[in-house]
Amino acid sequence: MLKILLADNQAIFRAGIAKVLAVEDDLRVVAQAGTLEQMMMAIDKFRASVLIFSASFVPDLSALVQAATRCKTGLIVIAENGENSARYLNGGVRGVVYRNVSGDMLVDCVRRVARGDRFTQETKPAAATPESDDFVGARVRDRLTPKELRIVALIVQGYKNKEIAVQLGTTEQVIKNYLRNVYDKIGVSDRLELALFTIHHHILAEAAAATTEGRMLQ
Repeated sequence: MLKILLADNQAIFRAGIAKVLAVEDDLRVVAQAGTLEQMMMAIDKFRASVLIFSASFVPDLSALVQAATRCKTGLIVIAENGENSARYLNGGVRGVVYRNVSGDMLVDCVRRVARGDRFTQETKPAAATPESDDFVGARVRDRLTPKELRIVALIVQGYKNKEIAVQLGTTEQVIKNYLRNVYDKIGVSDRLELALFTIHHHILAEAAAATTEGRMLQ
């Protein structure tokens, strides 16, 4: 059984990852941390096989690597989209994934890092991967408008309705209206289910992530 620590300040994203990993019989999330301090304490206390942590939690990467090495814990960083992975790999991190990582890819990364291997998520989907491999994700992506995809991306990143409204220059009620439409189109009932669905379906995750590059609500 591989023990896993999750450290990210976005609670809904943490919960989504935990649900994805919980499906696997050989993986067990033993603790979650929402701050840097909690993360460092959890490393020493639980001595897990793997720590999955947010890039925002590493003001001092060398200190984290030293603590993880002492506890024989492999490190996987959740980097921000577009961030260069070289800094982390050269600094001693074994795995680099981004917030649009699919569930299957994350599980593969965890297992590889636990074995002592390295893993880096490609920043773009491989051209050889047929869209039909994720028919459901592609179908949902095509049903959502660019405005709705933008909101999905922010939901997965852990933003609340009020924060999304501020970012997109609209009202909280407008965001709630959009969310109701999104839930109906995808067939989910709440934000966590939406985050889980997006994480599971790579094509939808890619489309949602792309909308963060300058697209705004009109």
